[in-house]
Amino acid sequence: MDPVSTKLPWYVPLVPSALVAIGTVWNVYYPEDFWGDNVLGAAVVVAGALLSLRHTIAIAAALILVDVPLLYAAGYLDHTIGPLLVFNTFFAALVGIWVNRVLAHHGRRLELVRSVAEVSQRAVLPPPPARIGALAIAAVYNAAQVEALIGGDAYAVRDTPRGARFLIGDVRGKGLDAVSAVSVLLGAFREAADQEPDLVALTARLERALIKEASLRDETVQLEGFVTAVVGEIPPDADCVRLLNCGHPAPYLLDGDAVVALETKDPGLPLGMSVLGGPEATLQEWPFPVGGTLLFVTDGVTEARNRAGTFYDPGTRLRGKGPFAQPAEAITALVRDVERWTGGPRDDDMAILALTRSADRGVPGRTAR
Repeated sequence: MDPVSTKLPWYVPLVPSALVAIGTVWNVYYPEDFWGDNVLGAAVVVAGALLSLRHTIAIAAALILVDVPLLYAAGYLDHTIGPLLVFNTFFAALVGIWVNRVLAHHGRRLELVRSVAEVSQRAVLPPPPARIGALAIAAVYNAAQVEALIGGDAYAVRDTPRGARFLIGDVRGKGLDAVSAVSVLLGAFREAADQEPDLVALTARLERALIKEASLRDETVQLEGFVTAVVGEIPPDADCVRLLNCGHPAPYLLDGDAVVALETKDPGLPLGMSVLGGPEATLQEWPFPVGGTLLFVTDGVTEARNRAGTFYDPGTRLRGKGPFAQPAEAITALVRDVERWTGGPRDDDMAILALTRSADRGVPGRTAR
């Protein structure tokens, strides 16, 4: 892995060559001082940090082939300082190559860590089935930082005897504690989704699993380790969607050009906070039209800000951009619009789950993966 393997603006790899040209011209026109040597030395060090080994060696060779003849033409090699100047030229070339090898070594270690993180992410958060009956399904997890592949956002979809059951959640906090909570949440959901008779019982099962997990950890995790979530169900005929919202951003129904936020009348507390008391989430049901898309997001979407500090509003921004034939199209449109809105890096991860109801009911009892 070379230092340049990360994506850089097209002009950045040209900087070392430009520095060589500037340093050469400087030494040609001002040979009495050879101030251009500082620029030439910088060129090979920059090359070592940005370019491949082959290109770094090429810049180092250019440094030597340019500087040594100019030293000779200026008469420096006839003086005692000449060998020192030549040594400095070779030393600068070697430093650039050494910088390249050090960064390449650390780059390989970072790539190994990233590959392990990616495998872990896929194990904890596998992609949902592509289709369940009349439902086409897609999901995406976008980390705020490229290096941070594992985070606290989660989603899952299960094909059950009572229809498709699904979950999207956001664990408070970061790091390994958040990943652990995601693992517990998804594990409990996969087991309970097939067993519990309704969403109320399913949500209660998730609550108990998270509280039990938190009890094994320190007091801070017990007090702050809650999860906002939406738990949902679409029956086999797919004509409606039932939702329980536990303190999570409302999902959206995209129907043609219209976008409707499915706001629940009485959202409950986040999962893991039942010890505080408070209202329980109310189960609500909405019609799900053929061709409609249900879009579930985490607060990495709804709390994305533009330069003026205004929060992103999917209900407003997506209006008029449909219809979407496939759920992946809706996700792509949303992700691109969030990127345009922020105009730069985001502060939080974002997970998106989309389910589109098609006229084709698929093969009964069969799940595409």
